[in-house]
Amino acid sequence: MGIEEYGGGQQEHSDVLVVTTNDVPGYDVQRVIGEVFGLTVRSRHLGSQIGAGLKSMVGGELKGLTKTLVETRNEAMERLVEQARARGANAVLMMRFDVASGSDAGTEVCAYGTAVVLAPRV
Repeated sequence: MGIEEYGGGQQEHSDVLVVTTNDVPGYDVQRVIGEVFGLTVRSRHLGSQIGAGLKSMVGGELKGLTKTLVETRNEAMERLVEQARARGANAVLMMRFDVASGSDAGTEVCAYGTAVVLAPRV
């Protein structure tokens, strides 16, 4: 797995800015729209579960599960942006991820934050 497969985040030229901070330097919040989130749940396939079980005996990174989690986080982030855009936002402030793992259900990832309309400070 190459380095590009380990990361995620926003596309370079997105029309909705997503940040983990409370504000954006040089911009003022014109309107707070409210909470938005993107949610996805992924199950692990049998092959990755068997591989993870074998790997846990000898130690080391579970690369298949790492790749699945990266893909899951990216999907949750895309859904967050879609929801913010649909509600008229051009930014999401204080974005966070919440991850929960169920033994049978798989892994749930929720990206959430506050949708706002930003304008350049004058």
